[in-house]
Amino acid sequence: MPIAIVTARATDGIRAPAVTIETHLANGLPAFQIVGLPEAAVRESRDRVRAAIQTAGFEFPRRRITVNLAPADLPKEGGRFDLGIALGILAASEQIPQSALDTREFLGELSLDGHIRPAGGALPAGLAAGEAGRQLILNPEDGREAALTGRADIVTARHLGEVCAALNGGPGLPAAEPPAPHPRSYPDLADVRGQHRARRALEIAAAGGHHLLMVGPPGSGKSMLAARMPGLLPPMDDTEALETAAIHSLRGTRHLQQDWRSRPFRQPHHTASGVALVGGGCHFQEILRNTKRICEIYNDSCENVGGQA
Repeated sequence: MPIAIVTARATDGIRAPAVTIETHLANGLPAFQIVGLPEAAVRESRDRVRAAIQTAGFEFPRRRITVNLAPADLPKEGGRFDLGIALGILAASEQIPQSALDTREFLGELSLDGHIRPAGGALPAGLAAGEAGRQLILNPEDGREAALTGRADIVTARHLGEVCAALNGGPGLPAAEPPAPHPRSYPDLADVRGQHRARRALEIAAAGGHHLLMVGPPGSGKSMLAARMPGLLPPMDDTEALETAAIHSLRGTRHLQQDWRSRPFRQPHHTASGVALVGGGCHFQEILRNTKRICEIYNDSCENVGGQA
């Protein structure tokens, strides 16, 4: 068939929206074009996919190939679509059946020899695939991360040839197994000497779920006390743990596979700028502007309350 459709996942914050990879083969001079708002890394997948298909023992069609990543208004980043693009070309050239792709999603970057590399953001993709009721195929390293959800059918493969063999009715792919959790040990509040009022404030904030603002000169123990707050909080439920782990997944942090149920604690330097805290780039700059606007509204409301009092 000249057209094949494969499903993959993009990244949009902690969400993983579905991306439909449409592959069309037409007569004419050999060409390979990717459309659908791809960045440079996605456009470069043309060379990776061509080499991976050939070294895996398949025939790369010498036809005019057009790959559309839909929806067109969603930015596509990274090499996470390599595996889906390669399978779309193989399905369009009738080297693998299209019916085997309809109930599956694919995520992974391809090396030139056909091996599947981690793509990052596997946990949000696993959550989204589970909600859609599809099987997710990815690299074993990403598979351990995606299996933390416990809500989707996650299988792993190391090479493009393994995926194609399974899609052609060969041996099935192994299921991903989540790693055993290893809870993090937090600093103990019992180690703090003195600071009775601050300790009492920590206990009240932890018990009631309140925000806490500590003000004082350097060296008065603010960071020491704040580092002990996670140890006072109850364990995270499944929803909280998965949301937190999804943020770690986007950062490419691998330690979340062991302590993903532990409450995070961050200690930025007091001289850190807003960009250093939130990040750079157009998406993070928009978040930073929104955060500044919220702070301005909050300060205005506090001034109004103070004036009325």
